[in-house]
Amino acid sequence: MSAARRVARASLPTRYGAFEMLVYETPDHKEHVALTLGTIDDGGPVLVRVHSECLTGDVLGSSRCDCGEQLDDSLRFLQEQGCGILLYLRQEGRGIGLTKKISAYALQEQGLDTVEANLALGLPEDMRDYRVAAEMLLDLGVWRARLLTNNPAKVEGLERYGVEVVERTPLCMSPNPSNVGYLRTKREKMGHLLPKAVALEVAGEDQDSHPLRRRPDPRRPCRVPDDPADGHCN
Repeated sequence: MSAARRVARASLPTRYGAFEMLVYETPDHKEHVALTLGTIDDGGPVLVRVHSECLTGDVLGSSRCDCGEQLDDSLRFLQEQGCGILLYLRQEGRGIGLTKKISAYALQEQGLDTVEANLALGLPEDMRDYRVAAEMLLDLGVWRARLLTNNPAKVEGLERYGVEVVERTPLCMSPNPSNVGYLRTKREKMGHLLPKAVALEVAGEDQDSHPLRRRPDPRRPCRVPDDPADGHCN
């Protein structure tokens, strides 16, 4: 029996366009959200973004991370495609919660990176689990996904719980002075697969003299060259 239970549903007009909003409750009394658009339950692979809550980035516009930009970009892209799902999971601070996340920020101000700060607090580098995301997708009739992510752990997490990821589409966010170290740590220590143009910026290479100098457009996801080009939006 699913741990995630659908408890509410309504239309949600937004500045990006209209979505259908579904709320799921879990036994730990957390409320997770699915925003859906178009036909998603006909058996084909569906464009999906699994986004973990980030109050500082999503709501307050923090430049320490790229979370708010990824959320904004994903919602715009879903509307452009005409169908898909965004799952908003209540997993603040990679699962450690807001208080410990801000405590980790304080340690980062003393010179630790995001992974070292978590470990110094006696916490794992990432406490997120994607079981609830898979359960929400399966409840929505989706078992094959085209996943918007730079994080291979999300691919593994969904597939562990029964959702096949048939394609990974990365998100291209240009780094800024406040988050370039954070993005470098995600690439070097957490295995995030940053698009090549972004990885060059994070590594500090001069794109003006590099054959891959095209800067990523922060408003659009960019496709992995080896991924299939066919989408699924009716």
